[in-house]
Amino acid sequence: MKKGIFITGTDTGVGKTYVGAGIAAALRAQGIDVGVMKPAETGCSTQRGSLVPRDAQLLMKAAGAYDPLDLVVPYRFRDPLAPAVAAELAGKNIAFKKILAAFRMLSEQHGFMLVEGAGGILVPLTGRSSYLDLAASLALPVLVVARPGLGTINHTLLTIAVLRARKITIAGIVINHCRKGKTGLSERTNPAVIERISRVPVIGIVRHRQKDLENLVRSLQ
Repeated sequence: MKKGIFITGTDTGVGKTYVGAGIAAALRAQGIDVGVMKPAETGCSTQRGSLVPRDAQLLMKAAGAYDPLDLVVPYRFRDPLAPAVAAELAGKNIAFKKILAAFRMLSEQHGFMLVEGAGGILVPLTGRSSYLDLAASLALPVLVVARPGLGTINHTLLTIAVLRARKITIAGIVINHCRKGKTGLSERTNPAVIERISRVPVIGIVRHRQKDLENLVRSLQ
């Protein structure tokens, strides 16, 4: 496999962390040393005066990673907002260089790095940069996680167009059924339409609460 992957979504709440954790667990089962990173996590709960990054902790557990939390998730905020906005409200600044330095340190310790963004690819990370800029700087292939239902064609194609405009390698698209419900005509037809128009393969369709993502990982290899 390549040295790692960057996971983005077509929107917030599409199940990036669930898919990322499943990929990390499947790679770990293959004996691959996986490092994980969520550069900034918002919407953190507070326990004993500390902000708890539950998404990052889930990724770490799935990967069996025991790296310092300050490297895995350098920035943590309480408000469930875009990181740049949450940082401003908290009176703090997010330093792009700090994130890159943390990534370099983690990548030196692991054979494969899995990095998860926040929301969609154009969500502002700092006052001047977005997750698109971070993905370009990390030079990792980007895996796009999309929801299955009505509206996902537009959201997915826009995400693909933005990544292509920056000449970022796209690893594929994953359709994630993050919510329980019946599969309708839209859900059944969207994957083929997205694939045909974007010319990017839908490498996996993750069913609701599906645990085993080995087939998805094989498609990445």
